Amino acid sequence: MAAVYSGISFKLKSKTTSWEDKLKLAHFAWISHQCILPNKEQVLLDWARQSLIAFYKKKLELKEDIVERLWIYVDNILHSKKLQDLLKNGKTINLQISLVKIINERITEFSLSESRRSICAVLSCCQGILSTPTLAVIYTARQELIVALLSQLCWLACRQPEGAVVAQLFEVIHLALGHYLLIQQQQVNPRRAFGEVTGHLLQPCLVLRHLLSGGTWTQTGPGQLRQALSRDVRSQIEAMLRGGAFQPELLSSYKEELLDQQQGDRKIGAMKNLLAPLDTVIARLVDAGYCEPSLHAAVIANSVALLYKLFFESYFKEGNQLLCFQVLPRLFGCLRISRLQEEQLKGLAASDWTTELLVLEQLLSSVANNNIYNIAADRIRHGEAQFHFYCRVAELLINHSQASVPAWFRCLKALMSLNHLILEPDLDDLLASAWIDAEVTDVRTKKAQEALLHTVFQTYVKLRQVPRLFEEILGVICRPAAEALRQPVLTSGPSRVLCECLLDLPPSQILDTWSLMLEKFQSSVLPYLRGDADMALKSLSLSSLLHCVMFNMRSLDSSTPLPVIRRMQCTMERMLRELVRPLLDLLDPQGPELELWLQKVSDSALLLSYTWAQVDAMLSINCGQYHSVSGALTDVAVEISHLPLLLPGVETCHWKKIEKFTAQFDSLGRYCLAQLYLQKMKRTLMQTSFQSEEALHSLKCDAAYILGSGRESLNRGTAASWDGQVGTVSALTYPVAHWHLVVSNLTILISYLSPDDVRSLASVLLRTLPVSKAQEGSAEEEPSLTLEKISSAVLHSPLFPEMQSLYSAFLMCLTEGCTSILRSGAQSDPSLLSEQLPWLFEKDHLVVALWENKFAKVGPEGVEPKGEIAQNLLSLVKSDFPIQLEGEQLESILGLLEVISALQLDSLLTPYHVHYFLLLLSLTITKLGSSCSSSVTLKFLMTCYRLLGSLQRGKSARSVLKIMYVSDIFEITLTSLFKASGRFFVNVDDPSWLEFLQVVGAFLEQLMQMLTQTKLSLVLNFRKIVAFLHELCPEAITGKRMKNQNPWGQHLLLVSLTKLCQVLGPFVRERKQQREAPEALCELLQKAILHTGAMLQQCWAQGARGQRLPSVFIASVSTLLEANVGQHSRHRTEISTMTDEVPLSLTAFYQSVCSQLLSELPALAGDRQCFQAAMRFLTLFFLAPELHPKKDSVFTSMFHSVRKVLTDPVVPVEVIQDIEPDLGALLTQMLEVGTTEDFRMMMRCILQGLDISNMWKADLQTVLSAVTLTKLLLKCTLGGEKASLFWCACPQIIMALTLLNREACQEQPVPLAVVGPVLDVLAALLRQGEETIRNPHHVSLAFSILLTVPLDHLKPSEYGSIFLRVHNVLFAILQCHPKIGVFGHARREAERQRKHR
Repeated sequence: MAAVYSGISFKLKSKTTSWEDKLKLAHFAWISHQCILPNKEQVLLDWARQSLIAFYKKKLELKEDIVERLWIYVDNILHSKKLQDLLKNGKTINLQISLVKIINERITEFSLSESRRSICAVLSCCQGILSTPTLAVIYTARQELIVALLSQLCWLACRQPEGAVVAQLFEVIHLALGHYLLIQQQQVNPRRAFGEVTGHLLQPCLVLRHLLSGGTWTQTGPGQLRQALSRDVRSQIEAMLRGGAFQPELLSSYKEELLDQQQGDRKIGAMKNLLAPLDTVIARLVDAGYCEPSLHAAVIANSVALLYKLFFESYFKEGNQLLCFQVLPRLFGCLRISRLQEEQLKGLAASDWTTELLVLEQLLSSVANNNIYNIAADRIRHGEAQFHFYCRVAELLINHSQASVPAWFRCLKALMSLNHLILEPDLDDLLASAWIDAEVTDVRTKKAQEALLHTVFQTYVKLRQVPRLFEEILGVICRPAAEALRQPVLTSGPSRVLCECLLDLPPSQILDTWSLMLEKFQSSVLPYLRGDADMALKSLSLSSLLHCVMFNMRSLDSSTPLPVIRRMQCTMERMLRELVRPLLDLLDPQGPELELWLQKVSDSALLLSYTWAQVDAMLSINCGQYHSVSGALTDVAVEISHLPLLLPGVETCHWKKIEKFTAQFDSLGRYCLAQLYLQKMKRTLMQTSFQSEEALHSLKCDAAYILGSGRESLNRGTAASWDGQVGTVSALTYPVAHWHLVVSNLTILISYLSPDDVRSLASVLLRTLPVSKAQEGSAEEEPSLTLEKISSAVLHSPLFPEMQSLYSAFLMCLTEGCTSILRSGAQSDPSLLSEQLPWLFEKDHLVVALWENKFAKVGPEGVEPKGEIAQNLLSLVKSDFPIQLEGEQLESILGLLEVISALQLDSLLTPYHVHYFLLLLSLTITKLGSSCSSSVTLKFLMTCYRLLGSLQRGKSARSVLKIMYVSDIFEITLTSLFKASGRFFVNVDDPSWLEFLQVVGAFLEQLMQMLTQTKLSLVLNFRKIVAFLHELCPEAITGKRMKNQNPWGQHLLLVSLTKLCQVLGPFVRERKQQREAPEALCELLQKAILHTGAMLQQCWAQGARGQRLPSVFIASVSTLLEANVGQHSRHRTEISTMTDEVPLSLTAFYQSVCSQLLSELPALAGDRQCFQAAMRFLTLFFLAPELHPKKDSVFTSMFHSVRKVLTDPVVPVEVIQDIEPDLGALLTQMLEVGTTEDFRMMMRCILQGLDISNMWKADLQTVLSAVTLTKLLLKCTLGGEKASLFWCACPQIIMALTLLNREACQEQPVPLAVVGPVLDVLAALLRQGEETIRNPHHVSLAFSILLTVPLDHLKPSEYGSIFLRVHNVLFAILQCHPKIGVFGHARREAERQRKHR
């Protein structure tokens, strides 16, 4: 055979052999061991190389698919394990430079044309060469080849290919860059490295980096690029540019170019012709031909920031600050905003401005963060070169305002941080374009604006030149401008900044600023107000500013110097005399229609009036030396008229005119007038005579005016939001501002409002509550106030229930809302309905009186007949209920019920409690139309029963028992539910149905618990309940099939019987122990158990057997078993001593249920509630040996079922951790009753699970189950022989844990699911074995486990968990085994030395 294949090389070169055969032969020759050729690998590789070269040099004609297969053949050879093994063994394979050149030429071709034929194979060949060090030498030995390859690869990537080729291309680029960086680091000729980077690599690499930074290939899709690879390539590009264009050896050249310094000591050699390196880099950067015009500007912008960063990182050190600055103007000159003409700049789009301003921000931030700009050094040594440059930049920014771009504000902030003198010449234009005239709506832009203004204000605060700043602000506001187009001066952001600034100012500067504003107002605005709308708007802006200054200055107190207090008092008197009163005098409308200027002047005048009154009151309270113009607060006479003298010197008749015309529109003035009335109320309440009849009358009038002033606007409502600033109150935001004013002062107002006003207030509160979670707003939005947010805050406030009148009115508004919807669904005569359900027709003011009268007739024992209401409801439920609700009505009631759910129903007064109980009970029995879906119906009923339960946990719960028996409520509830259950078209295992059963069961249990607590007619109520349930399931008791049954009704019946047994069973047992149990109750409990057993057996017979047991069934059978066992036990502790009275059918039933539960225990683990019920049943069953089957061991069956749960791969680790307490409780009972042989069997299984062979077989579940069982055993109380057996096996357990941990820690990644539990068990063993583990070797083994646990390369959460467990083990060793532990030897040695001394 060898002879046959020895001539294969001749066949490959033969012209007669077809290319198909040649490729097959070549492939066979490569993989076959029978083909013997001298230097076979080199021969085959040379044949493929020569064929490709001949084709590309036009010496050979081949089909495209043959060429592609040749490339694939070369690629297969380069990536083959056989070649790698040969190279590893030292064999030399010569690739020939011609192959590498062909690869480079193909990549160049791909980068210049749309052709992609064979691109994957060529790139794969390139990757195979570069990834093999012995083959990559052909590139690294000839530097020009790797440079050419890298350049063309980058150009190819810049064409933005798509599909599978993207990842392959970038892998090759990553490898090529890695090799080039190694070459660059070894380069001794800096000129050559600079020339290679700037001449061949700079442009394609900058374009490629821009595309990568923009996320071109990181979006999801077929051409997605790994983010880690993208990040690595960008980092390599930056390293390559740094190593080529910014080498340490080039520093002298940069200095010569930028600083015009002659380097006399510079070496002549490789550097002698390298002049102007920065100009070279910039020329290549701004060259217009290397990328698409649409990308050119963005590439330049992003590259400017990168190049400056690289230059800075390479050359910045002390003494090079000027050098680093000199690069800045050159690079800034590359940006379009620095070189375009005025007209061209105006044509730039906002996106272009954003890109370039972001770059400028980075440049200025680098300057500011690294102290490149030293003001004194720049002025003294460099002729303010930096200062002049920054001034030109500031002029450019201010002259071309871009208030919609956040970076524009940040650039100005950076310039202000460098030197306030840069912006001071244009400070007025800056304030105008960045604040007063700016239209800022975006949240991010508002934050940037706020940061700029904060810097401006803080700068002038530190300079103590705030009056100078305010002079500029006032000048800008008073400029001629279209005021109607201006935004409010003080929105939330600027207002916050100004408030913070004012708190840092001394009183003298505040007063200077205040006086300046008064003078500006008097000289430039006040004389020209009449008839001028623009001037009126300016007055409003100045008033807002003055309000902010006065409200946020530091208050004076008794320690303030007297001259400052006197000056403050003079300023207040001057403001009232020369500004506030003249403005109020202008408010005298001549016609019925108010002009715009008059509206705005009224806003301004009333804002300043309110501000003056508030500040005057504050100064009077805090500063004893301040004497108010209106007189001391203690001497103020209470005005009887409902239009009091709100300000000194302004007559009451004038206030009447003002109130009359402000009532015509929603405005800031109307809001401030309400604030004035509120201020007057506060002044009145501070008098000693505030409880006099005149004072109370005045307070009630003022409160009524405040509430009434905004009633119409609140009735209209608004969706607008308000930022909380007085200056932004408008017709749109007035309802929100007024509602905020009322709600914020409810504690003052509520005591003086009439009942009608309180009801109106409650109505507004209910109407403005959010109807959905979305209306409450998201956390990402700018903080603002809406009607919904304010009302929601009231609803959830702990003070709301304390305002009893409002709370009661709100409750009745909710009641009226529900009853009106119910009445709208009435299908019978309203008069008849009012007799049957009178509580649906009661007016709110009659509710309290009605039920108080009813309760007054009831004696101390509640002897009044209780059957009237219950019989009415029962008859309505059993017949056709006269009210039917459709889908929309049900949704409306659900919305009201959600509001009720937010209230504290447990603190209601008795009349409201009873009224709400009857209302909610009526809702539960209401008939629902066909348009109501099952899900909405369940949600509705669940909400009603949850609220009923909440009511019955309240302080007035017993009041319901005065009008209805518990048994009647029980019967009404279940009758309505059984009637409605036929429409519950949901799966019986649906979580919503199971939750509904839980809520209904909790309500029924609560009713019966309340019955046992009150002990009112116990036998009567329980007899009626048992009789009612007996009527519901007679067929079940007699063993017949129930007619017209449905699974939902069965579940409801099971829940009812289960809750009856749960309540009555423990109660009877407790009374038996006290020898007080009535015989009738024992009989009733026996009947309840029989009914429950019969019902469960019927369900079992009808389908539960063989299928997965429903959670309702499991809970019921557990309760039945508990009641059965408890009934037949003599004493509380003798649960296991059951008599033979348990029927054989019930015994077989329990055994069947136990068997099925054990088989499906792993499936139940995911449902915690169901699993807990199953554990309870198994525990009770185990403790009743009379129920155990005679053939099988129950202990063994249960133990293996528990193991099955722990080893089931479907059960997650988190679920295992959740059910550990339940499993532990079962194991505890099993170990208490089980025999020693049972325990031996358990220990054998655990030790088998801990065997190291399970790790070798990758059977982690078995290992984890054994570890978990050990942990559970350690939590059980073991005594006698069982404890001895366990601690005898302890050394074997420790050794097994040591081996398991060592094996686990050798895997990558480390299986922390094994390591963590092993450490937990080890810590518990060491703690509990303090008295029994005496061999130092075993403790040393435990310590060795800690040494093998790897803490490196863990996530923070994993590290925290493992570290805590390691700490617990170590602490257990030190605390419980100090003498025999790892450190015992050191301690003993230290003691021995101390004795010798």
